[in-house]
Amino acid sequence: MTSPLALLGGKPAVTTGGPHFTWPPIDDTTRAKVAAQLEEAISIPGRSGIVAELEDSLQGYFGVRHAVTTSSGTAALHATYWAARIKPGDEVIVPAWTFHATASPLFHLRAVPVLCETRPDGNIDPDRIDELITPRTRAVMVTHLWGKPADMADIQAVANTHDLAVLEDGSHAHGASIAGQKIGTFGLASAFSLNGPKPLSGGEGGFVLTDDDDIYHRVITLAHYNKRAKSEIPEGHPLARYAVTGAGLKLRIHPLAAAIAHDQLARLDGYLAGRAEIARYLTGALARVPGLEVTAMPEGVIPSWYGLTLTYRPDELAGLPIERFHQALIAEGATDFDRPGSTCPMNQLPLYQQPGPLFPGHPHSQRRYQPGDFPVAERAHAHTIKLPVWHREQDLELAEQYVRAAIKISDHHKEL
Repeated sequence: MTSPLALLGGKPAVTTGGPHFTWPPIDDTTRAKVAAQLEEAISIPGRSGIVAELEDSLQGYFGVRHAVTTSSGTAALHATYWAARIKPGDEVIVPAWTFHATASPLFHLRAVPVLCETRPDGNIDPDRIDELITPRTRAVMVTHLWGKPADMADIQAVANTHDLAVLEDGSHAHGASIAGQKIGTFGLASAFSLNGPKPLSGGEGGFVLTDDDDIYHRVITLAHYNKRAKSEIPEGHPLARYAVTGAGLKLRIHPLAAAIAHDQLARLDGYLAGRAEIARYLTGALARVPGLEVTAMPEGVIPSWYGLTLTYRPDELAGLPIERFHQALIAEGATDFDRPGSTCPMNQLPLYQQPGPLFPGHPHSQRRYQPGDFPVAERAHAHTIKLPVWHREQDLELAEQYVRAAIKISDHHKEL
């Protein structure tokens, strides 16, 4: 008998042509704003024009005193660490499972990223932080992986006990919140990406949020030398005499990216509400599919749904390998079912195993991470399948097709 599975010759469950998910949504309003910006300015060295408008809007949206835009999320993270006075030899505790840019700027500061085990959802495990603290520990960096907020109450409790700064990488979590408080406002400072697929996107770019004046002035010094530094760092401030050169870097956002991000920010809450509706359907439907387990969302936690993660359970499907299950999903036309690649446990990356060739003499060279060091994070990563979450009501039909593809493979797993 011929199998209904597309991988074995049957008809695909997903009949809608691709691409199935593109981001950010660009319409005529967005195009008009970019065109207008082309006429106004394509270089803004100070805090004016669309850059000031975007930063003002970010301050209002997040309810913070300062927002500083940068050229990328990586640049925002670099600026955040530098502004928090992380210096050579200092240690910063970071989640073992995240995108490498959460921690890689520390190498450039000759500081030491100390990897911490995560919970199965990929967020740092507060119960494992304490054992990593040494006299050199200065801060804890928290990622909100896939847009699901980390347990900030427990993280802050540990950090406060040991007088450590809490920093946030909110690059997956624009607009997410815990008990009404937005991600990015819990710690001393936070960094966000505006890269292509992020919930809030400018194509490229990033920003730093803080309520702390010292952090703000130091971010300006690192990322916005000369005109902006001269106008924003107060006379008499210890950094004021360095305003012309700053720290020697220029990390400012491109005005066209700022125009796109400003346009998208006005729509963000609408996007998030739409994603929440689609996610409600997907989580309910996929939770009933043998072989798939949906990541739970605690009460009071509102994610950004940057990604909807599923834990694959081979024990429920006669040991069918995840690789084969995923291959079958793709064959069904459900091409946006994805297995995380570069966002992985960082002990698996050469930079964290042998940083010496890139950073000779770096103090981290004495700490050698190896595969197997973080079994919870590594097992969770190896068993994760994720989906982007659509935001429009008309996308529900496509979501239903993706669910049918998963059900079909689960029902016929023995044929694989």
